[in-house]
Amino acid sequence: MLWGSYRPGVYFGMKSREEHPLLTGLMWYLPSQLRSLSDIRHFCEIGDNLRKYGWTHHDGRNFGVQEIIDGSISLQTSFVKSTQENPFSWTAKIDVKQRKPAQTKTSVSLIWYVAFESIDDGFLNVSTAGHHPQIDAMSFSLGGMEIKFLNNSKLDLVVESIRFCCTDHYILQMQVYLPMYLQHAHLPTVSIKLKKQLWKRLHIRRMAKAPCNLAAIMVTFEAPGSFLITMDNASKSSVTIGSSPQQHFQRNLNYHKEKFTEKFDSIFNLEAKGFTAGEVTFAKSILSNLVGGIGYFYGSSKVQSEYNENPINYWKAPLYTAVPSRSFFPRGFLWDEGFHSLLVSTWDVDIALDIMMHWFDLMNIDGWIPREQILGSEALAKVPAEFVVQRSSNANPPTFFLTLRYLLNNYEEQLRVPKRQENLKKMFPRLQAWFSWFNKTQKGEVAGSYRWRGRSITPEEINPKTLTSGLDDYPRASHPDNLERHVDLLCWMQLASHVMSDLAKFLGRDDTKYFETYKYLSNVERLNALHLSPRTNTYADYGLHTDKVRLTLIERETGSKWLRDVIQNPKYQLVDNVFGYISLFPFLLKLLPTDSMPLKTTLDNLRDPEVLWTDFGVRSLSKKSTLYMERNTEHDPPYWRGQIWININYLVLSALNHYRNKTGPHKALAQEIYSELRKNIITNMYRQYQRTGYVWENYRDDTGEGKGCYPFTGWSALVVMIMAEIY
Repeated sequence: MLWGSYRPGVYFGMKSREEHPLLTGLMWYLPSQLRSLSDIRHFCEIGDNLRKYGWTHHDGRNFGVQEIIDGSISLQTSFVKSTQENPFSWTAKIDVKQRKPAQTKTSVSLIWYVAFESIDDGFLNVSTAGHHPQIDAMSFSLGGMEIKFLNNSKLDLVVESIRFCCTDHYILQMQVYLPMYLQHAHLPTVSIKLKKQLWKRLHIRRMAKAPCNLAAIMVTFEAPGSFLITMDNASKSSVTIGSSPQQHFQRNLNYHKEKFTEKFDSIFNLEAKGFTAGEVTFAKSILSNLVGGIGYFYGSSKVQSEYNENPINYWKAPLYTAVPSRSFFPRGFLWDEGFHSLLVSTWDVDIALDIMMHWFDLMNIDGWIPREQILGSEALAKVPAEFVVQRSSNANPPTFFLTLRYLLNNYEEQLRVPKRQENLKKMFPRLQAWFSWFNKTQKGEVAGSYRWRGRSITPEEINPKTLTSGLDDYPRASHPDNLERHVDLLCWMQLASHVMSDLAKFLGRDDTKYFETYKYLSNVERLNALHLSPRTNTYADYGLHTDKVRLTLIERETGSKWLRDVIQNPKYQLVDNVFGYISLFPFLLKLLPTDSMPLKTTLDNLRDPEVLWTDFGVRSLSKKSTLYMERNTEHDPPYWRGQIWININYLVLSALNHYRNKTGPHKALAQEIYSELRKNIITNMYRQYQRTGYVWENYRDDTGEGKGCYPFTGWSALVVMIMAEIY
C-alpha cells in the first residue's frame, strides 16, 4: 500500500503513502486549441466540462483503469503495482485516441511530472538523451528511484523537459507555468524570457546544478499514441526495456481485471438478481470510483477552541480516506466517511479499518475530531477561506457507528482475525472518548435529549443552518437557543450506545454503562415525550419556533439587501410543520416497534407524493413544508429542502428491509414501499448515468436529473449496495 492513486483531486497521479511523499501526475492539452489556462487539464474541475471521466476498474490495492473523454480525444490511464517483494515499483500506461476519424490528425501534448513538496524531501534530475526520457529521483525516505517514459507507439515525438526548485504552494501553480515553459522551450529567446518569469514566480534556483524538487517531461505527438511510465527502485529494476514492458504490463493488467470481476461478482451477485450487463458495468464503475477516490493526505487543520483566542494549527498528521467528489470535495469529511465505509468494508474490510484508524488518530484529548479535514496544500486550494477553520465545540453525525454495526453484524468471524481484532482494540479507547465527548458536549437541557451546537441567528438566513448535523439547511427551530432538542442526534446516540455495547462484548470488555445508556435511549415512551407530535403523529425537533418568516428586500443607504422578516413571534413548540429526513430518524435507525402507529404514519408519508414520495427516490423535505425548495438567503439556494439524497435513501431502504422482515401489522406495506423505492432509485441513477456520464451529489425530485457536483461517488455509491440488497 506504499504507492497508489492517492491524489483524488487530479485526473491521474500517483503518490507514495508517507509524510513526505513523492508525487507524480499528468497534464494534457491540445496545442491547436490552447487559448487559456482552462484548456489545460490537470486538477479535476467541473468547469473543464469533460464528457466523462472516472475509473472503470480499481481494487483499492493493486491496479486501476480510468476512461476520460475530453472533446475530440479520449484517454485511458491505467496502472499496475508490482509484487509485494518490490513495493517501490509500479507501471502506468496512457493511451490517447481520436474519438472520430478526421482528415487531419489531432496534435496532443502530454506532461508527466514528478515532484517533492519540499526541497528537503529529495531532489530530481531529468534526461531526454537516448530513446526514452527519464527522471531520476533521490528520496530521503525511499532512496533512489527511476521514472522512465516509454514510447509504445514508436511515434515521432517532440520532447521537452524542465527541472526546478519550488515550494509546495507553488507546485499548485504547475498548471500555469509548466505548459507555458515547455511549449516554447525549444525557442531560445522565448525560453530565456520564460525562465526569468519562472525564476521570479517560482523561486527557481539559478545555479545549474542546484538540487531540484520538480521535474517534468512533455511529449507532443499526433494521436493516437501510447506510453508507459515505469517507476522502479534504482537498485532493483523489475522490468527492463528489453523485456517487452508493454506485454508485461498488459499481462498483469488483464490478470488483475479478471480477479476484480471475480471478486465483484462473488460479493454483489448482480447478474443473478437480473441486472443487465450495462447495469453491472455501471455498478463496477461506481465501486471503482469510490475506492479509486481514496486519498492520502498529510498536514494540519486550523482549529478554533474555547482555550484559544484565535485559530491555531492542529498537529500535523496523515489521513487515509475516501472523498465525496474528486472535482469539488477532494478531501475527507467525517460524516460522509461512515457512509463510504459501508461499501468500502463490503469490498475490503482491511481498507475500511485502515481508514477508521486514521480518522480516530485525529482525535484530540477531549475526544473531538475535526469534521472536515483540509490537510496539505492541494486540499486547501479547494476550500473557501470561511470554511477552513474547524471549531472544537461542533460535532458531526457519528456515522462510523453505522460502519461498525454493519461489520459486527456481517463480518464477525472476519473481525476475529488477530490483526483486525488488534486494530479494533486499539480503536476502542478512542471510540470511548468520542462517545463520551458527544454525551458531554452535545447533550440537551432535558434529560435524554441532545442538541447540535453551531447554530446561530443571522439576519440573512430565513432559517439558521445546522452544518454540524450534516443536513445543512434542513429547517429546524427558527430561533435557536439552549432549549432546542434535535431528534436526529438522539437517534445517533442510541445507535452509538448500542454499537459500543456490542463492540465491548466482542472485545471481552465490560459493556454495562453502554448497554444501560442504550436501554435508556431506546425507551420509546421517552422518545415520544420528547419528540412525537400529538397533532401529526410524527417526530420533530423542539425549540423556539415560528413558521411565519420570510425574506424581504430591505432598502438601506448602502444599498438593498434581502433579510429575514419575522412576521409572528416564535414560541416553544415541536417543529411539526416540517416533515422530511429529520422526521424519519427514529424509523431510519430502527427505534420504532413494529406495531407502533408512528411507524404507520411514517410509511404513509413516505409513500405520499405530496409529502416525500417521488418516482426517483424519497425527497428530503415534504412539498407541504413552507420552506420546500425555498432559498435560505439571497445567495444560498435550497440544498436539503426537497432534493433526493442517496445516503438517506439507503437508510430508508435499510429500515424498510428491517420492517418487511419483522412480524407486524405494517409488514406488507413496508415490503411494497421497499420494492418500488429500490427500483425507482436504481432506474433513475442508471438513466442519469447513461445520459450524463456521471453519478451526482443529489437528484431533482421533479425530473430525477442529477444536481450539485459531479462526479459524486461518495455516498451516492451506496446504489451498489442497494442493487445488491446489502444492508
